[in-house]
Amino acid sequence: MRKAVIAHGGGPTAVLNASLAGLINGCRGSFDALYASRFGLAGVLAGPMPNLLETPRPLVDAIALAPGSAIGSTRAEVSTNDFGRIVETLNRNDIRTVFYTGGNGSMRTALELTGRGLQTIGIPKTIDNDLLVTHHTPGYASTAYFFACAARDAGIDNASLPSPICILETLGRNTGWIVAATSLANAAHLIYLPERRVSADQMAADVEAVYRKQGRVVIAVCEGQLDETGQAFGADIDRELASNLGHTLARILTKKLVLRARAEKPGLIGRSCGMFARERDRAEAYACGQAAAHAALKDENGVMVALDAEGGTFLTPLNTVAGKERAFPAEWIAEKGNGVTEEFRKWAEPLIGPVPLWGKL
Repeated sequence: MRKAVIAHGGGPTAVLNASLAGLINGCRGSFDALYASRFGLAGVLAGPMPNLLETPRPLVDAIALAPGSAIGSTRAEVSTNDFGRIVETLNRNDIRTVFYTGGNGSMRTALELTGRGLQTIGIPKTIDNDLLVTHHTPGYASTAYFFACAARDAGIDNASLPSPICILETLGRNTGWIVAATSLANAAHLIYLPERRVSADQMAADVEAVYRKQGRVVIAVCEGQLDETGQAFGADIDRELASNLGHTLARILTKKLVLRARAEKPGLIGRSCGMFARERDRAEAYACGQAAAHAALKDENGVMVALDAEGGTFLTPLNTVAGKERAFPAEWIAEKGNGVTEEFRKWAEPLIGPVPLWGKL
């Protein structure tokens, strides 16, 4: 009998369930069981684990369209003691294959399982797009599209009733892939990426220069942006304040420029809004799940499914991606550090698609 388990790690996406559906359908007829470890690998110990191959195909197809994680996910680290207990439990139940869906931290966990004698296949998933090797990651395009549309609409609102400075804070953790996508809307005057630190004085100078020309300013900034010293903005004043980047920057710029500034932070809705899911993103997520099932049947081990530029799948060793972070390319950041180049737009548009513009007088 061939038995496997699937677990999710890290933040959900708008297309994570499509990967799950692709895996379930890819395992049908070849595996006797595909168990769901609810809320990460800890579900192996919590039990009981449902056999997803018993789920009716129509329900699986419906789940594939839903955002979030149908089996739950987790950010919790697996302790050394729990690793041993998880492996022991899986072996005792004749479960020899583990599918693990997530980003670079999850792939580090998957690599650890490989080293403990289990067949382990990684399935990529992260809105941050910061996995190495793969051309892009499932979940990225949908979140990037959400924030591009958010920048477009915030820009229209800003122009309709000019509030001098509007700051849009995006998701993205330590990398600028998502905030860079706001450039596709041609709405943000200034775009700041974590890969290029910036001082409050320089940002204020940038804003003042745009304001003199336009009479208003729309800024897109990633949640992981740091100042020139590598610290969070406002950390020298109030640590709690510094945890809310957009509002902190609004206060700083208001004080420096004596101009009213406000911040918008869509937050987790940016990764969980199913209506903004890109069809290509969902199809590729599904293909990654299927490719993982096929890799297991070919006795591949210690690998992660990856995507090429056209959306085709291939395999890469887990040690090429585990715990490693892909930064936004320096050559795609504008010379002044407050925008992105045309090369990024050429890379991104095939994945994210065009951002439709509203009519105007």
